Amino acid sequence: MLDLPLHKALGPFPIHAREQHFLSPSFPLDFASPIDFEKSWSSSYADGGQVSWSTAYSDANGNVKIAFPDIRWNALRATEGWAALQHHSVLHTTLTVHPPDNASQAPQLLFDLKQGTFFTILPRLPNNGLSELAPEWYTGNVYNMERSLPQPVWLPSPPSLNSSTVYDVYVSGDYEIRLFGSPHLEGREYPVLDVTLSVQPESPAVGLIHEPSHDIVCDFVDGFAFGDALGVGLRSVSGWWTVTSASIPGPSDHGLTVELVNKSRLAPGQTRILPLRIHQTAPFDRDTLGIQLDLVSGAVTAQVFIDFNIYQQSQSQWREHATPPIRASYFFAESMPTIFLVHSPFSQTPYGETPKPPLLATHGAGVDIIEQSFWAEALPRQERSWIIMPTGLTSWGLDWHGPSAQEAWSTVDALGAILQRNPPWHSWKLADNTKVVLLGHSNGGQGAWYLASRYPDRVVAVIPASGYIKAQSYVPLTLSRSAHFIDPSLRAVLETAFTPDDNDLFLSNLVDTPIFAIHGGNDTNVPTWHTREAVSLLKTWSPDANVIYHEDPGEPHWYPKVFANDHVQGFLDSVLVKLQAPETWPTKGFTLTVSNPAESGSLHGWRIMGLHVPGRIARLTVQEEAGVISVSTQNVKSFSLDRRRTPALSLVVDDIDILLTQLHGNVARIESRTNGWQAQEAANLINVPQKSGRLA
Repeated sequence: MLDLPLHKALGPFPIHAREQHFLSPSFPLDFASPIDFEKSWSSSYADGGQVSWSTAYSDANGNVKIAFPDIRWNALRATEGWAALQHHSVLHTTLTVHPPDNASQAPQLLFDLKQGTFFTILPRLPNNGLSELAPEWYTGNVYNMERSLPQPVWLPSPPSLNSSTVYDVYVSGDYEIRLFGSPHLEGREYPVLDVTLSVQPESPAVGLIHEPSHDIVCDFVDGFAFGDALGVGLRSVSGWWTVTSASIPGPSDHGLTVELVNKSRLAPGQTRILPLRIHQTAPFDRDTLGIQLDLVSGAVTAQVFIDFNIYQQSQSQWREHATPPIRASYFFAESMPTIFLVHSPFSQTPYGETPKPPLLATHGAGVDIIEQSFWAEALPRQERSWIIMPTGLTSWGLDWHGPSAQEAWSTVDALGAILQRNPPWHSWKLADNTKVVLLGHSNGGQGAWYLASRYPDRVVAVIPASGYIKAQSYVPLTLSRSAHFIDPSLRAVLETAFTPDDNDLFLSNLVDTPIFAIHGGNDTNVPTWHTREAVSLLKTWSPDANVIYHEDPGEPHWYPKVFANDHVQGFLDSVLVKLQAPETWPTKGFTLTVSNPAESGSLHGWRIMGLHVPGRIARLTVQEEAGVISVSTQNVKSFSLDRRRTPALSLVVDDIDILLTQLHGNVARIESRTNGWQAQEAANLINVPQKSGRLA
């Protein structure tokens, strides 16, 4: 039996957004000294500059709400904005473990911390003594991810098997604006930290558990899997387990088989999604699919039988307006089963015509598109364009940067492969190397700005709605704790880690891209000025930038008709019709801005390949006059260009003449050498993959 009684809370202490991940979870406490619960601590948020411990009670589910109503939050907010609501606190409670009847060993416990950042368990010693054990901090589910599992935790010292044992539990409780939002929306002046900490015992004798929340299962259309990936969620409770084979038990006349992508090993306490590849030669019309897994742990063998529910669709439904989205699956990074959603077009591509580009729709923060239907329902289905809805790997993702960006682009390739695999779907397939129309809302609106500005040649048009221009402007970093201690020159280097958030620095790449930027006029989540400023910056780069700003007066952050309206559809119709015209050279020139070549694409066929100083901005400014293309560079070590899209036989790069006539390939690479710029055949060069990151 376990008890988690009342909580004590110490705070608030100012921090900036997400800073809790880089600070001591226990600050201002020092676990090297006894904790005095009668002591006061310095905090700039409190009148008099001191805060002390307060008391709060958790309910039967372990939920506790922590607030500091005596802080004059409105006064802080009047000068610092809602960034002043970001704060850190330390929560303390005790865990009492009561021995069960006939206990022979200490239990393993499953801890589940929702909307808290870190937690640790310390042994309680007599006379307030200090343990020689260093605290081990465990990560909480701070963003309340839907499919996060409780963590197996061994207690720092064994509990008594004869009497109750008490442990101290400390939690880093951090109020994140992006998670909890503004208290004004709930009619309060003060923020409330809403944390849930629950604990339950688990028997290590179980061995292995199937975790259905981690399963990946695609839909079937006319009996054929809409994807080739199947994922099985498995968790090892105890022991090392290796999955040796997978099969479908029973008769083999259903035309469907599965195979392991690779042998998977699970460590004690580890959860993995087992990757299975689907092979199919005939329609499968059942509503359940049984899988048998064979496993081994040392000398022990085991079999696990799992039934998956299968949702069957018909291709005839694709022409109906009320058809739900299709769940598709593929292997992200070759072996990770991943699910995404698609809306089919109403009509297939007429014979001999080029398929229309799909719409790639990036959702907002905290939106579980698999379980929450409103996102798919808000996207207007098109006559001849697919709508692709990636998950971003989680409902919060990585702001559509890094792996989330790669996953978004991978879903486009995955849909193309799915439609190509089954002949009845060929008339609905995508064009080879298709471009996309990007659209997104909120964090997904920011993601649309990000993806388009980093990969402009992959984009037909962009429809960003209610997106912030950069995270540092959305929740400013002015109340940083670490900034009080760090060397300014080192801080400047560390702040380059925010460069992926700086969408404003890369807007030069979008002046020729059709953009329909949307924002609600009464947005209390992402202020309307963010989109206005992005549009203003585009017009600063080029007064003739191809951008339309549409503000919906009085509308809040989210409204169901944000995309489903005549304005958006008219814009979509116009850009999709213009695709029939051949691409033209931008006669007024262009500027390509890049900070990380490994996570950037080309603009008008020009791509920055390497930098002189990694981590710093690089720019190519390209102008054409009288048949001569002049290029000026900033921090560019090498770049490439597609000769098929460049109307010149020679270049002038930083006042150095470069002849392209001696090159025979379609792509030329221009590289800075000690004796100046030189052109080479791109096909003869080996590109060493660049690691992702600021200083890669």
